[in-house]
Amino acid sequence: MPQVFKISGYLVFLWADEGRPLEPIHFHITDGVPSGNCTKVWLTSTGHCLLCHNKSHIPQDKLRKIIRIAEARYQTIEEKWKEYFGEITYYI
Repeated sequence: MPQVFKISGYLVFLWADEGRPLEPIHFHITDGVPSGNCTKVWLTSTGHCLLCHNKSHIPQDKLRKIIRIAEARYQTIEEKWKEYFGEITYYI
């Protein structure tokens, strides 16, 4: 489970078992134990984020802050994804 960064007690990470075919680039967020069912956010080809679901029930104000930081660090997320999975496709 590659960690991308931590912010305000929340872990932003890539889930290692994405299966095949590989899903488009995205990351997960949790303040607990990482799992494939944690909050999921798609990363677009333009560096924006789209919330897929908030199964971790992160309060909206904190989620917005984390997403803003993720957008500012989208290149880091892309690099981690490519390093771990070897390829990138985008949701949009």
